[in-house]
Amino acid sequence: MKTKIIIILISISSSLLHAEEGMWLPQLLKSLNEVDMHNVGLKLSADDLYNINQSSLKDAIVSFGGFCTGEMISEQGLLLTNHHCGYGQIQKHSDTKNDYLKSGFWAMSKGEELPNEGLTASFLINIEDVTDLVLDKLEQERLIFDSLSSTKETLNKTWNRSSSLRKVYNEIVSEKTSETHYNARVKSFFGGNEFYLFTYETFKDVRLVGAPPNSIGAFGGDTDNWMWPRHTGDFALFRVYCGPDGKPAEYATENVPYKPKHHLPIQLDGVKNNDFTMIFGYPGSTNRFLTSFGVKEALNLTNPTIVKIRDAKINIIKPAMDSDIKTKIKYAAKYARISNYWKYYIGQSKGLRRMKVYEKKLDLENKFNNWCVKDSLRNKKYGSALQIIENAYSENEKIAISRTFLNEGVFSGAEIMYFSLKMHRAINRLPKESEMRESALRKIRVDANNFYKNFNAEIDQKLFASMLELYYYNVPKNQHPDVFQTIERQLFGMKKLDFKFYANNSFNRSIFSSKEKFFNFLKNPLIINIEKDPIYKTINSIYSYYLENIYEKRQKINNSLFEGQKLFIQGLREMMPENKFYPDANSTMRLTYGSVADYSPGNAIHYNYFTTIEGIIEKEDTTNDEFLVHEKLKSLYNEKDYGKYVDDNGSLRVNFISNNDITGGNSGSPVINAHGELVGTAFDSNWEAMSGDIAFENAVQRTISVDIRYVLFIIDKFANAGYLIDEMTIAPSRKKNNIR
Repeated sequence: MKTKIIIILISISSSLLHAEEGMWLPQLLKSLNEVDMHNVGLKLSADDLYNINQSSLKDAIVSFGGFCTGEMISEQGLLLTNHHCGYGQIQKHSDTKNDYLKSGFWAMSKGEELPNEGLTASFLINIEDVTDLVLDKLEQERLIFDSLSSTKETLNKTWNRSSSLRKVYNEIVSEKTSETHYNARVKSFFGGNEFYLFTYETFKDVRLVGAPPNSIGAFGGDTDNWMWPRHTGDFALFRVYCGPDGKPAEYATENVPYKPKHHLPIQLDGVKNNDFTMIFGYPGSTNRFLTSFGVKEALNLTNPTIVKIRDAKINIIKPAMDSDIKTKIKYAAKYARISNYWKYYIGQSKGLRRMKVYEKKLDLENKFNNWCVKDSLRNKKYGSALQIIENAYSENEKIAISRTFLNEGVFSGAEIMYFSLKMHRAINRLPKESEMRESALRKIRVDANNFYKNFNAEIDQKLFASMLELYYYNVPKNQHPDVFQTIERQLFGMKKLDFKFYANNSFNRSIFSSKEKFFNFLKNPLIINIEKDPIYKTINSIYSYYLENIYEKRQKINNSLFEGQKLFIQGLREMMPENKFYPDANSTMRLTYGSVADYSPGNAIHYNYFTTIEGIIEKEDTTNDEFLVHEKLKSLYNEKDYGKYVDDNGSLRVNFISNNDITGGNSGSPVINAHGELVGTAFDSNWEAMSGDIAFENAVQRTISVDIRYVLFIIDKFANAGYLIDEMTIAPSRKKNNIR
């Protein structure tokens, strides 16, 4: 099959792309990037980076749990990622007796490593062009739908392109992997014109090896989140295990450490300003060819709504965590997820306005329209693209708030609501045959135990009341589901509806409000008892209204947006043939390259490219959990006991910045020097560039990383886990010959 080059527009605001910008597909590095990378400092070949026939750097890069990135740093399966990527696992293993969030955790032998149910580590095996196959199958699906369009089942229905694509993807994955132990995913690029199959080997036995305490791994907390200068040791260690045959296996005591095809050697020389850096990883999502209409919607509707909802959640959860250690442990990971992107959306809106992204998009669109009208054939093909997009956003504006509240306030609001919906589905599918029924009930009990382990009814009741109240007063009244009429009747006569009263009444009557009540229900699990439950009735009313009144509208809007954006991006490529375009992030492996770089975010402000342990001591605040400094770390600082991890000035570096292009999903990604050696681990972006997922800002966009020497210092000197250092490969110093 003829290979197609995928080059999707990301930055559409400038005519020239800088080396720092771009999330490049690894299989295209040789054709698109190798020469440029050599020009800016790379000492390796493209085949050294990505090769499916022999060991290469890509074999050391891991999709960690599907939400972060990790890297292999020993031939014994040792994996390095971020502390915040492993936060959920650390929290699950913690209790008031062993609070690993507060004290840290270090396995002093492989036998002490902790298993993590459901956690996976995936290695990329191959990337295959399946464009023709996808488009052929998709067209067949469309023809089938059209042939049935007049039947009762499909009358007045909109063809669901997304559902059809999922069906096609599943067919292709099944065809390609059915006789292997691999798993695969098909991903869409370039507005749905290009499709690639990514094949993985996924390991299911991933054990926690080591994690510093929060006072190191999350130093600075919410205050420093997304900020520079930073002083955070955001790292954790895991180990990948396999069966004795070397293949993936479920957790078992006879499993052995996985020997990766490649692991990254570690360079202790550190980095200097302007040193070449590259980052391999799995960036989650960017939208850099978003039009001005999308930017406007984000600024005026979506972002403010998300911030408002998450702000309400934070104001309920944080005080409860501060007042009780058990609650703090239970809600640590949940709170981190909420607060992280609460601050992100605030920063994104500020960045979009400060960088005048809307105006830049508008300027490009005007140029695009002018380019179209200069040629009748171009105008016929592309001239309607922006109008289609504008019309779609105009329609979406009518339902955007409702949809956002469904996601943020209902599905991700009070946990009891989604749990009740999930349990209704599970109970409704219970087999009648006794043995199969009991097996299904056992799984329900396991799920319920996991849910109630970290459930606090008092907090959830407050969230339930708060989210419903926000929904009631922010979602247009003509889009209110029937449950709000029920609430109005219950609270009739009150000057202001008391949602706390409704929540209290609902929790008192619900079978889901405590583990005891739910497990008592499971003794005789009748579906009718769930359908009468006030919590289930609440979410079912909201979700059913969405499915019956909004879902079809969203399908039509999404189909229009797809049509318009596909044409727009195609036209942009034609309009700017001299440009190299690259794919938007979509959780597939990418490489970004650039350099270590200081920056000036504003008038009379300049930031150095690294921070040191002195900054940790300067920030210490014994009255604030975010800035506590561990006594042992202070002792090591006072004694200047930095060992071989010291820099040329006799200090210990903590973090550094580079102008590599990353986003969410890149957390835990390795920062690699020109020789393929590990120099740091990426964990954050900077505040001044929060608009970066939509528009890359070369002058100020920075990746914040943990210096690998600080990682090893904490493992060795702080945790006394030097045996882990012994299994790593330490690269020879390049200082003698001044080779960087």
